[in-house]
Amino acid sequence: PPTSAPPVAAPEQRDLESHVGTYWLSRLGIVALIIGIAYLITYRFGELGMLARVGAGYLLSAGLGAFGLWLSRRNELFGRIVFGGGLALAYFVTYALHFIPSVRVIDSQVLALVLLAAFVVAIVTIAHRMQSETVAGIALFLGLHTGMLSDITAFTLLSTTLLAAGALFFLVRNRWVIVPLSSLVAVYSTHVVWAVRTGHMAPGAPEDDRLALSLGFLALYFLLFSVALLARPRELPLRASLAFTLLNWVGLTSLGAYEVAQDQEPHLFGFLLVIAAAHGAGAVVARLQRAPVGLTHAYLALGAVTLALAMPARYEDVALVAAWTVTGLVAGLAARGVESPVLRGVGVLILFVALAACERETPGRLTLLAGLVVAFVLVERGGTVRVAGLPEPETRTLFTAVCAVGAGLALVALVGARMPSGLVTLGWVIAAFLLFGLGFAVRERWYRLAALAVMGLALGRLVLVDVARLPPDQRVLTFILLGVMLLVVSYTYTRLRDRRG
Repeated sequence: PPTSAPPVAAPEQRDLESHVGTYWLSRLGIVALIIGIAYLITYRFGELGMLARVGAGYLLSAGLGAFGLWLSRRNELFGRIVFGGGLALAYFVTYALHFIPSVRVIDSQVLALVLLAAFVVAIVTIAHRMQSETVAGIALFLGLHTGMLSDITAFTLLSTTLLAAGALFFLVRNRWVIVPLSSLVAVYSTHVVWAVRTGHMAPGAPEDDRLALSLGFLALYFLLFSVALLARPRELPLRASLAFTLLNWVGLTSLGAYEVAQDQEPHLFGFLLVIAAAHGAGAVVARLQRAPVGLTHAYLALGAVTLALAMPARYEDVALVAAWTVTGLVAGLAARGVESPVLRGVGVLILFVALAACERETPGRLTLLAGLVVAFVLVERGGTVRVAGLPEPETRTLFTAVCAVGAGLALVALVGARMPSGLVTLGWVIAAFLLFGLGFAVRERWYRLAALAVMGLALGRLVLVDVARLPPDQRVLTFILLGVMLLVVSYTYTRLRDRRG
Protein backbone atom coordinates (compact mmCIF):
# COMPACT_ATOMS: atom_id res chain seq x y z
CA PRO A 1 0.00 0.00 0.00
CA PRO A 2 1.27 3.56 -0.70
CA THR A 3 2.77 5.26 2.33
CA SER A 4 1.90 8.84 3.06
CA ALA A 5 4.73 11.31 3.62
CA PRO A 6 5.09 12.53 7.20
CA PRO A 7 3.53 15.94 7.75
CA VAL A 8 5.94 18.84 7.49
CA ALA A 9 6.13 20.77 10.73
CA ALA A 10 5.05 24.36 10.43
CA PRO A 11 7.79 26.89 11.15
CA GLU A 12 7.74 27.94 14.77
CA GLN A 13 6.48 31.47 15.20
CA ARG A 14 8.16 33.70 17.77
CA ASP A 15 5.91 34.54 20.69
CA LEU A 16 6.21 38.29 21.21
CA GLU A 17 5.30 38.10 24.89
CA SER A 18 7.84 35.33 25.52
CA HIS A 19 10.56 37.16 23.57
CA VAL A 20 10.03 40.40 25.48
CA GLY A 21 9.93 38.56 28.80
CA THR A 22 13.04 36.44 28.26
CA TYR A 23 15.24 38.64 26.05
CA TRP A 24 14.50 42.28 26.71
CA LEU A 25 13.42 42.24 30.35
CA SER A 26 16.62 40.47 31.39
CA ARG A 27 18.79 43.06 29.65
CA LEU A 28 16.77 46.03 30.86
CA GLY A 29 16.83 44.58 34.37
CA ILE A 30 20.62 44.24 34.48
CA VAL A 31 21.03 47.75 33.06
CA ALA A 32 18.73 49.22 35.72
CA LEU A 33 20.46 47.23 38.48
CA ILE A 34 23.97 48.32 37.48
CA ILE A 35 22.92 51.96 37.12
CA GLY A 36 21.31 51.85 40.56
CA ILE A 37 24.43 50.38 42.16
CA ALA A 38 26.58 52.92 40.31
CA TYR A 39 24.50 55.73 41.80
CA LEU A 40 24.83 54.07 45.22
CA ILE A 41 28.62 54.07 44.85
CA THR A 42 28.62 57.68 43.65
CA TYR A 43 26.46 59.17 46.38
CA ARG A 44 27.00 56.92 49.43
CA PHE A 45 30.43 55.32 49.27
CA GLY A 46 32.10 58.65 50.07
CA GLU A 47 30.95 58.19 53.66
CA LEU A 48 33.13 55.06 54.01
CA GLY A 49 36.84 54.82 54.63
CA MET A 50 39.34 54.35 51.80
CA LEU A 51 39.69 50.57 52.16
CA ALA A 52 35.97 50.19 52.69
CA ARG A 53 35.21 52.03 49.44
CA VAL A 54 37.49 49.76 47.43
CA GLY A 55 36.47 46.58 49.20
CA ALA A 56 32.73 47.23 49.14
CA GLY A 57 32.73 48.12 45.45
CA TYR A 58 34.67 45.10 44.31
CA LEU A 59 32.79 42.85 46.75
CA LEU A 60 29.49 43.89 45.18
CA SER A 61 30.80 43.23 41.67
CA ALA A 62 32.36 39.90 42.65
CA GLY A 63 29.14 38.80 44.32
CA LEU A 64 27.08 39.71 41.26
CA GLY A 65 29.53 37.90 38.97
CA ALA A 66 29.54 34.77 41.16
CA PHE A 67 25.76 34.81 41.24
CA GLY A 68 25.74 34.99 37.45
CA LEU A 69 28.07 31.98 37.16
CA TRP A 70 25.83 30.04 39.53
CA LEU A 71 22.75 30.95 37.49
CA SER A 72 24.48 29.93 34.25
CA ARG A 73 24.46 26.29 35.42
CA ARG A 74 20.67 26.37 35.28
CA ASN A 75 20.15 28.88 32.47
CA GLU A 76 23.30 29.70 30.56
CA LEU A 77 22.05 32.81 28.73
CA PHE A 78 20.43 34.45 31.77
CA GLY A 79 23.43 33.66 33.96
CA ARG A 80 25.86 35.18 31.47
CA ILE A 81 23.81 38.38 31.38
CA VAL A 82 24.15 38.71 35.15
CA PHE A 83 27.85 37.78 34.98
CA GLY A 84 28.44 40.47 32.35
CA GLY A 85 26.75 42.95 34.69
CA GLY A 86 29.21 41.98 37.41
CA LEU A 87 32.15 42.70 35.08
CA ALA A 88 30.65 46.06 34.13
CA LEU A 89 30.19 46.97 37.78
CA ALA A 90 33.83 46.10 38.54
CA TYR A 91 34.88 48.35 35.65
CA PHE A 92 32.80 51.21 37.04
CA VAL A 93 34.35 50.78 40.49
CA THR A 94 37.82 51.02 38.92
CA TYR A 95 36.70 54.09 36.98
CA ALA A 96 35.21 55.72 40.09
CA LEU A 97 38.37 55.28 42.16
CA HIS A 98 39.94 58.19 40.30
CA PHE A 99 37.22 60.11 38.54
CA ILE A 100 34.33 60.45 41.00
CA PRO A 101 35.38 62.91 43.74
CA SER A 102 33.33 61.31 46.51
CA VAL A 103 34.96 57.92 45.95
CA ARG A 104 38.41 59.02 44.77
CA VAL A 105 41.26 56.92 46.09
CA ILE A 106 43.77 57.18 43.23
CA ASP A 107 45.08 60.66 42.43
CA SER A 108 47.31 59.72 39.51
CA GLN A 109 45.47 59.81 36.19
CA VAL A 110 48.16 57.66 34.55
CA LEU A 111 47.79 54.94 37.17
CA ALA A 112 44.00 55.07 36.84
CA LEU A 113 44.25 54.67 33.06
CA VAL A 114 46.64 51.74 33.45
CA LEU A 115 44.19 50.03 35.81
CA LEU A 116 41.28 50.67 33.43
CA ALA A 117 43.27 49.33 30.49
CA ALA A 118 44.15 46.22 32.48
CA PHE A 119 40.52 45.72 33.40
CA VAL A 120 39.41 46.10 29.77
CA VAL A 121 41.96 43.45 28.81
CA ALA A 122 40.53 41.22 31.54
CA ILE A 123 36.97 41.68 30.21
CA VAL A 124 38.08 40.90 26.67
CA THR A 125 40.05 37.84 27.79
CA ILE A 126 37.19 36.43 29.87
CA ALA A 127 34.57 36.96 27.16
CA HIS A 128 36.89 35.56 24.49
CA ARG A 129 37.66 32.41 26.49
CA MET A 130 33.97 31.93 27.24
CA GLN A 131 33.19 32.64 23.54
CA SER A 132 30.23 34.62 24.81
CA GLU A 133 29.06 37.62 22.84
CA THR A 134 26.47 38.16 25.58
CA VAL A 135 29.10 38.65 28.29
CA ALA A 136 31.17 40.93 26.07
CA GLY A 137 28.17 42.98 25.01
CA ILE A 138 26.69 43.46 28.48
CA ALA A 139 30.04 44.27 30.13
CA LEU A 140 31.26 46.71 27.49
CA PHE A 141 27.86 48.33 26.91
CA LEU A 142 27.30 48.99 30.61
CA GLY A 143 30.91 50.08 31.06
CA LEU A 144 30.50 52.63 28.28
CA HIS A 145 27.25 54.01 29.63
CA THR A 146 28.00 54.12 33.36
CA GLY A 147 30.67 56.70 32.58
CA MET A 148 27.90 59.04 31.45
CA LEU A 149 26.23 59.05 34.88
CA SER A 150 28.40 61.95 36.07
CA ASP A 151 30.32 64.84 34.53
CA ILE A 152 32.25 63.85 31.43
CA THR A 153 35.82 65.05 31.00
CA ALA A 154 38.85 64.04 28.96
CA PHE A 155 39.42 61.14 31.37
CA THR A 156 35.96 59.79 30.54
CA LEU A 157 36.74 59.98 26.83
CA LEU A 158 39.99 58.10 27.36
CA SER A 159 38.19 55.36 29.27
CA THR A 160 35.53 55.00 26.59
CA THR A 161 38.28 54.78 23.96
CA LEU A 162 39.82 51.88 25.89
CA LEU A 163 36.45 50.11 25.99
CA ALA A 164 35.96 50.74 22.26
CA ALA A 165 39.36 49.20 21.56
CA GLY A 166 38.29 46.15 23.55
CA ALA A 167 35.08 45.88 21.55
CA LEU A 168 37.01 46.16 18.28
CA PHE A 169 39.11 43.17 19.31
CA PHE A 170 35.96 41.08 18.95
CA LEU A 171 35.29 42.59 15.54
CA VAL A 172 38.76 41.71 14.25
CA ARG A 173 39.24 38.37 16.00
CA ASN A 174 35.76 36.88 16.41
CA ARG A 175 33.94 38.84 13.67
CA TRP A 176 31.19 39.72 16.13
CA VAL A 177 29.11 42.67 14.95
CA ILE A 178 26.63 43.71 17.63
CA VAL A 179 29.21 44.37 20.37
CA PRO A 180 31.47 46.73 18.35
CA LEU A 181 28.51 48.35 16.61
CA SER A 182 26.87 49.24 19.93
CA SER A 183 30.27 50.43 21.17
CA LEU A 184 30.57 52.76 18.19
CA VAL A 185 27.19 54.31 19.01
CA ALA A 186 28.06 54.58 22.70
CA VAL A 187 31.45 56.21 22.08
CA TYR A 188 30.03 58.92 19.84
CA SER A 189 27.06 59.37 22.20
CA THR A 190 29.45 60.00 25.09
CA HIS A 191 31.24 62.60 23.00
CA VAL A 192 27.92 64.27 22.18
CA VAL A 193 27.10 64.58 25.89
CA TRP A 194 30.58 65.95 26.58
CA ALA A 195 30.37 68.49 23.75
CA VAL A 196 26.83 69.69 24.47
CA ARG A 197 26.22 69.25 28.19
CA THR A 198 29.51 70.06 29.94
CA GLY A 199 31.83 71.61 27.37
CA HIS A 200 34.93 71.41 29.56
CA MET A 201 38.01 69.24 29.17
CA ALA A 202 39.11 68.42 32.68
CA PRO A 203 39.47 70.22 36.00
CA GLY A 204 42.05 72.95 35.62
CA ALA A 205 42.70 72.34 31.91
CA PRO A 206 42.91 75.39 29.59
CA GLU A 207 39.82 75.86 27.48
CA ASP A 208 41.87 77.05 24.49
CA ASP A 209 42.95 73.46 23.81
CA ARG A 210 39.43 72.07 23.90
CA LEU A 211 38.88 72.06 20.12
CA ALA A 212 42.16 70.30 19.42
CA LEU A 213 41.39 67.71 22.09
CA SER A 214 37.89 67.11 20.77
CA LEU A 215 39.04 66.71 17.18
CA GLY A 216 41.86 64.47 18.35
CA PHE A 217 39.42 62.11 20.06
CA LEU A 218 37.10 62.12 17.04
CA ALA A 219 40.01 61.29 14.73
CA LEU A 220 41.04 58.50 17.11
CA TYR A 221 37.52 57.02 17.10
CA PHE A 222 37.36 57.18 13.32
CA LEU A 223 40.76 55.54 12.89
CA LEU A 224 40.05 52.79 15.43
CA PHE A 225 36.77 51.75 13.84
CA SER A 226 38.06 52.14 10.27
CA VAL A 227 41.19 50.06 10.88
CA ALA A 228 39.17 47.35 12.62
CA LEU A 229 36.70 47.30 9.74
CA LEU A 230 39.31 47.22 6.98
CA ALA A 231 41.62 44.70 8.65
CA ARG A 232 39.64 41.70 7.35
CA PRO A 233 36.70 43.17 5.43
CA ARG A 234 35.90 40.07 3.38
CA GLU A 235 34.90 38.12 6.49
CA LEU A 236 32.18 40.58 7.54
CA PRO A 237 28.64 40.72 6.14
CA LEU A 238 28.26 43.61 3.73
CA ARG A 239 25.35 45.10 5.69
CA ALA A 240 27.45 45.21 8.86
CA SER A 241 30.35 46.84 7.01
CA LEU A 242 28.05 49.48 5.52
CA ALA A 243 26.48 50.17 8.93
CA PHE A 244 29.94 50.70 10.48
CA THR A 245 31.02 52.98 7.64
CA LEU A 246 27.88 55.10 7.69
CA LEU A 247 27.69 55.50 11.48
CA ASN A 248 31.40 56.28 11.68
CA TRP A 249 30.98 58.97 9.03
CA VAL A 250 27.91 60.45 10.72
CA GLY A 251 29.65 60.64 14.09
CA LEU A 252 32.86 62.19 12.80
CA THR A 253 31.22 64.63 10.38
CA SER A 254 28.39 65.89 12.57
CA LEU A 255 30.36 66.20 15.81
CA GLY A 256 33.49 67.55 14.14
CA ALA A 257 31.55 70.12 12.11
CA TYR A 258 29.68 71.21 15.25
CA GLU A 259 32.90 71.67 17.21
CA VAL A 260 34.71 73.53 14.42
CA ALA A 261 31.70 75.75 13.70
CA GLN A 262 31.51 76.72 17.37
CA ASP A 263 35.13 77.85 17.72
CA GLN A 264 36.82 78.12 14.31
CA GLU A 265 34.12 78.51 11.66
CA PRO A 266 36.54 79.72 8.91
CA HIS A 267 38.28 76.33 9.14
CA LEU A 268 35.08 74.34 8.57
CA PHE A 269 35.70 74.03 4.82
CA GLY A 270 39.18 72.62 5.34
CA PHE A 271 37.94 70.22 8.03
CA LEU A 272 35.31 68.75 5.72
CA LEU A 273 37.85 68.46 2.92
CA VAL A 274 40.05 66.40 5.25
CA ILE A 275 37.11 64.09 6.02
CA ALA A 276 36.41 63.68 2.29
CA ALA A 277 40.07 62.83 1.69
CA ALA A 278 39.99 60.32 4.55
CA HIS A 279 37.06 58.52 2.96
CA GLY A 280 38.85 58.53 -0.37
CA ALA A 281 41.80 56.87 1.37
CA GLY A 282 39.37 54.39 2.93
CA ALA A 283 38.12 53.48 -0.54
CA VAL A 284 41.70 52.88 -1.70
CA VAL A 285 42.47 50.66 1.30
CA ALA A 286 39.22 48.75 0.82
CA ARG A 287 40.15 48.16 -2.81
CA LEU A 288 43.63 46.93 -1.82
CA GLN A 289 42.15 44.66 0.85
CA ARG A 290 39.76 43.21 -1.73
CA ALA A 291 36.79 44.24 0.35
CA PRO A 292 33.27 43.80 -1.03
CA VAL A 293 32.68 46.23 -3.86
CA GLY A 294 29.79 47.83 -2.00
CA LEU A 295 32.11 48.94 0.82
CA THR A 296 34.48 50.69 -1.62
CA HIS A 297 31.54 52.41 -3.27
CA ALA A 298 30.20 53.52 0.13
CA TYR A 299 33.50 55.21 0.99
CA LEU A 300 33.53 57.00 -2.37
CA ALA A 301 29.91 58.12 -2.07
CA LEU A 302 30.42 59.45 1.48
CA GLY A 303 33.50 61.32 0.29
CA ALA A 304 31.46 62.97 -2.47
CA VAL A 305 28.65 63.86 -0.03
CA THR A 306 31.20 65.40 2.34
CA LEU A 307 32.59 67.51 -0.50
CA ALA A 308 29.10 68.75 -1.30
CA LEU A 309 28.51 69.59 2.38
CA ALA A 310 31.78 71.54 2.47
CA MET A 311 30.86 73.90 -0.38
CA PRO A 312 28.44 76.20 1.57
CA ALA A 313 31.22 76.82 4.12
CA ARG A 314 33.32 78.56 1.45
CA TYR A 315 31.05 79.69 -1.41
CA GLU A 316 27.80 81.63 -1.80
CA ASP A 317 25.23 82.37 -4.52
CA VAL A 318 26.65 81.81 -8.01
CA ALA A 319 29.93 80.35 -6.79
CA LEU A 320 28.08 77.85 -4.57
CA VAL A 321 25.86 76.61 -7.42
CA ALA A 322 28.90 76.35 -9.70
CA ALA A 323 30.82 74.41 -7.02
CA TRP A 324 27.95 71.98 -6.55
CA THR A 325 27.65 71.54 -10.32
CA VAL A 326 31.35 70.75 -10.66
CA THR A 327 31.24 68.38 -7.67
CA GLY A 328 28.24 66.48 -9.06
CA LEU A 329 29.75 66.32 -12.53
CA VAL A 330 33.11 65.03 -11.28
CA ALA A 331 31.42 62.45 -9.04
CA GLY A 332 29.18 61.27 -11.87
CA LEU A 333 32.06 60.95 -14.33
CA ALA A 334 34.38 59.32 -11.78
CA ALA A 335 31.74 56.64 -11.22
CA ARG A 336 32.47 55.37 -14.71
CA GLY A 337 36.10 54.57 -13.87
CA VAL A 338 35.26 52.72 -10.66
CA GLU A 339 31.96 51.27 -11.94
CA SER A 340 30.08 52.64 -8.93
CA PRO A 341 26.32 53.13 -9.29
CA VAL A 342 26.20 54.61 -5.77
CA LEU A 343 28.74 57.31 -6.61
CA ARG A 344 26.95 58.06 -9.86
CA GLY A 345 23.66 58.41 -8.02
CA VAL A 346 25.27 60.77 -5.50
CA GLY A 347 26.61 62.86 -8.38
CA VAL A 348 23.15 63.16 -9.91
CA LEU A 349 21.68 64.06 -6.50
CA ILE A 350 24.24 66.85 -6.07
CA LEU A 351 23.32 68.18 -9.51
CA PHE A 352 19.67 68.31 -8.47
CA VAL A 353 20.67 70.23 -5.33
CA ALA A 354 22.52 72.72 -7.55
CA LEU A 355 19.46 72.98 -9.80
CA ALA A 356 17.20 73.71 -6.84
CA ALA A 357 19.61 76.38 -5.57
CA CYS A 358 19.79 77.89 -9.05
CA GLU A 359 16.04 78.60 -9.03
CA ARG A 360 16.72 81.75 -7.03
CA GLU A 361 17.26 84.90 -9.07
CA THR A 362 21.04 85.28 -9.02
CA PRO A 363 23.44 86.95 -11.45
CA GLY A 364 24.76 84.47 -13.95
CA ARG A 365 21.74 82.22 -13.55
CA LEU A 366 21.50 81.53 -17.29
CA THR A 367 25.11 80.36 -17.47
CA LEU A 368 24.59 78.11 -14.45
CA LEU A 369 21.46 76.56 -15.95
CA ALA A 370 23.25 75.93 -19.24
CA GLY A 371 26.08 74.28 -17.33
CA LEU A 372 23.59 72.08 -15.47
CA VAL A 373 22.02 70.91 -18.73
CA VAL A 374 25.46 69.92 -20.02
CA ALA A 375 26.36 68.28 -16.69
CA PHE A 376 23.23 66.11 -16.63
CA VAL A 377 23.84 64.99 -20.20
CA LEU A 378 27.53 64.21 -19.59
CA VAL A 379 26.78 62.20 -16.45
CA GLU A 380 24.04 60.28 -18.24
CA ARG A 381 26.34 59.52 -21.19
CA GLY A 382 29.22 58.58 -18.90
CA GLY A 383 28.87 54.85 -19.34
CA THR A 384 26.76 52.10 -17.88
CA VAL A 385 27.21 50.85 -14.33
CA ARG A 386 25.71 47.75 -12.83
CA VAL A 387 23.71 47.39 -9.66
CA ALA A 388 23.76 44.06 -7.88
CA GLY A 389 20.39 42.37 -8.19
CA LEU A 390 19.17 44.53 -11.08
CA PRO A 391 19.60 43.73 -14.78
CA GLU A 392 21.81 46.15 -16.67
CA PRO A 393 18.99 47.47 -18.92
CA GLU A 394 16.89 48.43 -15.88
CA THR A 395 19.85 50.17 -14.26
CA ARG A 396 20.58 52.08 -17.43
CA THR A 397 16.92 53.06 -17.79
CA LEU A 398 16.72 54.35 -14.22
CA PHE A 399 19.77 56.59 -14.46
CA THR A 400 18.87 57.83 -17.92
CA ALA A 401 15.33 58.73 -16.87
CA VAL A 402 16.53 60.66 -13.82
CA CYS A 403 19.19 62.53 -15.81
CA ALA A 404 16.69 63.31 -18.56
CA VAL A 405 14.31 64.80 -16.00
CA GLY A 406 17.13 66.93 -14.57
CA ALA A 407 18.23 68.13 -18.00
CA GLY A 408 14.62 68.88 -18.94
CA LEU A 409 13.98 70.94 -15.81
CA ALA A 410 17.21 72.88 -16.26
CA LEU A 411 16.41 73.54 -19.91
CA VAL A 412 12.86 74.69 -19.12
CA ALA A 413 14.22 77.07 -16.46
CA LEU A 414 16.90 78.31 -18.86
CA VAL A 415 14.56 79.09 -21.74
CA GLY A 416 11.84 80.39 -19.42
CA ALA A 417 14.26 82.89 -17.90
CA ARG A 418 14.92 84.38 -21.34
CA MET A 419 11.28 84.79 -22.33
CA PRO A 420 9.07 87.80 -21.50
CA SER A 421 6.48 87.27 -18.81
CA GLY A 422 3.66 86.90 -21.32
CA LEU A 423 5.42 84.22 -23.35
CA VAL A 424 6.19 81.66 -20.65
CA THR A 425 4.24 78.97 -22.49
CA LEU A 426 6.17 79.64 -25.66
CA GLY A 427 9.39 79.23 -23.66
CA TRP A 428 8.19 75.81 -22.52
CA VAL A 429 7.48 74.88 -26.15
CA ILE A 430 10.97 75.95 -27.20
CA ALA A 431 12.49 73.97 -24.32
CA ALA A 432 10.53 70.90 -25.40
CA PHE A 433 11.72 71.42 -28.99
CA LEU A 434 15.35 71.58 -27.80
CA LEU A 435 14.84 68.42 -25.74
CA PHE A 436 13.50 66.67 -28.82
CA GLY A 437 16.61 67.77 -30.70
CA LEU A 438 18.85 66.52 -27.89
CA GLY A 439 17.03 63.20 -27.78
CA PHE A 440 17.39 62.69 -31.53
CA ALA A 441 21.05 63.80 -31.48
CA VAL A 442 22.17 61.37 -28.75
CA ARG A 443 19.62 58.73 -29.80
CA GLU A 444 18.11 58.51 -26.35
CA ARG A 445 14.41 57.87 -25.96
CA TRP A 446 14.10 59.30 -22.43
CA TYR A 447 15.01 62.83 -23.53
CA ARG A 448 12.26 62.67 -26.13
CA LEU A 449 9.80 61.38 -23.53
CA ALA A 450 10.74 64.29 -21.27
CA ALA A 451 10.16 66.61 -24.22
CA LEU A 452 6.71 65.11 -24.75
CA ALA A 453 5.91 65.72 -21.07
CA VAL A 454 7.00 69.36 -21.30
CA MET A 455 5.04 69.77 -24.53
CA GLY A 456 1.94 68.36 -22.84
CA LEU A 457 2.28 70.81 -19.96
CA ALA A 458 2.72 73.67 -22.44
CA LEU A 459 -0.40 72.67 -24.38
CA GLY A 460 -2.40 72.43 -21.16
CA ARG A 461 -1.27 75.88 -20.04
CA LEU A 462 -1.96 77.28 -23.51
CA VAL A 463 -5.54 76.01 -23.58
CA LEU A 464 -6.45 76.65 -19.94
CA VAL A 465 -4.63 79.92 -19.23
CA ASP A 466 -3.05 81.69 -22.18
CA VAL A 467 -5.98 81.67 -24.61
CA ALA A 468 -7.99 83.84 -22.27
CA ARG A 469 -5.18 86.09 -21.00
CA LEU A 470 -2.70 86.69 -23.81
CA PRO A 471 -3.02 89.77 -26.03
CA PRO A 472 -3.90 89.03 -29.68
CA ASP A 473 -0.34 89.48 -31.00
CA GLN A 474 1.19 87.14 -28.43
CA ARG A 475 -1.61 84.63 -28.97
CA VAL A 476 -0.94 84.61 -32.74
CA LEU A 477 2.81 84.23 -32.25
CA THR A 478 2.41 81.42 -29.71
CA PHE A 479 0.05 79.35 -31.85
CA ILE A 480 2.07 79.81 -35.07
CA LEU A 481 5.38 78.84 -33.48
CA LEU A 482 3.74 75.97 -31.62
CA GLY A 483 2.28 74.61 -34.85
CA VAL A 484 5.58 74.91 -36.71
CA MET A 485 7.53 73.14 -33.98
CA LEU A 486 4.98 70.34 -33.66
CA LEU A 487 5.07 69.77 -37.41
CA VAL A 488 8.88 69.70 -37.43
CA VAL A 489 8.97 67.16 -34.59
CA SER A 490 6.27 65.03 -36.24
CA TYR A 491 8.12 65.14 -39.56
CA THR A 492 11.29 63.95 -37.84
CA TYR A 493 9.45 61.04 -36.27
CA THR A 494 7.95 60.15 -39.67
CA ARG A 495 11.35 60.17 -41.40
CA LEU A 496 12.85 57.99 -38.71
CA ARG A 497 10.00 55.51 -38.98
CA ASP A 498 10.32 55.35 -42.78
CA ARG A 499 14.10 54.87 -42.50
CA ARG A 500 13.64 51.95 -40.11
CA GLY A 501 11.06 50.45 -42.45
